[in-house]
Amino acid sequence: MFEQVSIIDLIRHGGSLFAEAGLTFGHSYDNALDEATQLVLHALHMPHDLSPVYGQSRVTTQEKAKVLALFERRIRERIPAAYLTGEAWFAGLSFKSDPRALVPRSPIAELIEAGFEPWLGGREVRRALDLCTGSGCIAIATGHYHPDWEVHGIDISDDALALAAENKARLHADNVEFRKSDLFGSLDGEVYDLIVTNPPYVTHDETDALPPEYAHEPELGLRAGDDGLDLALKIMRDAPDHLSEHGLLICEVGEAERALAQLLPEVPMAWIEFKVGQMGIFVVERADLVEHRERIKALADARN
Repeated sequence: MFEQVSIIDLIRHGGSLFAEAGLTFGHSYDNALDEATQLVLHALHMPHDLSPVYGQSRVTTQEKAKVLALFERRIRERIPAAYLTGEAWFAGLSFKSDPRALVPRSPIAELIEAGFEPWLGGREVRRALDLCTGSGCIAIATGHYHPDWEVHGIDISDDALALAAENKARLHADNVEFRKSDLFGSLDGEVYDLIVTNPPYVTHDETDALPPEYAHEPELGLRAGDDGLDLALKIMRDAPDHLSEHGLLICEVGEAERALAQLLPEVPMAWIEFKVGQMGIFVVERADLVEHRERIKALADARN
């Protein structure tokens, strides 16, 4: 049997095992070595950003056994690494992660760290909403970087809201409040300067064909109709009622981007370019949603 003697040996071994097993990556990490690194460091109770200078540190027999046990679970049960470690990093913050909500991984993290600029254009934000909050990562990270904002996180899932509440306590997010609501259903009279949402946007066919890793996540957070737009269209329809006059909607639709652009070519949605390219996230002004509301409403109402 291969004899692991150092941290870097274990990481290399894990990467090889994962590649050989044909695992799927996409839950915070996109490759075998990064996942192996996080599992090794977790098993050894080391920080996730441990300096490479410690890579040659020797591990004990007991430590090696713990690492190999984690590798075995990752391969046998196809559990995402974040669920095995109970932790996911988002916008530079450590969140508790478990099967009550999707693993935090939205590129919206990059927008949060950039202060939502240049899209806000310097406009004043006092209240912000994270719709379909899940683990609470977007709401809490937004509140963390903007302590003077009042931030609400909304979800329909009691399990997700319980996890979000634990993350709020974990990160001392005193300016963030979580509420239960089916989209805007329980938000009568609430108005925000910024609405950010990462709703379910995976098509029925795509959901049915997802690799086993995704079966550990709540399907409620993934499935969104034949074209992935069932929720996004309803959000676009109702957002103007909850946006201030110069309010902004930022919405993630992933691979459903093309379908949405084809359905609403007349709506001036700006598709955001991230460091790694376009990621299916658009920005739209309240005024533009109002101008095209009749068309958006017709499409959204057809989904009921």
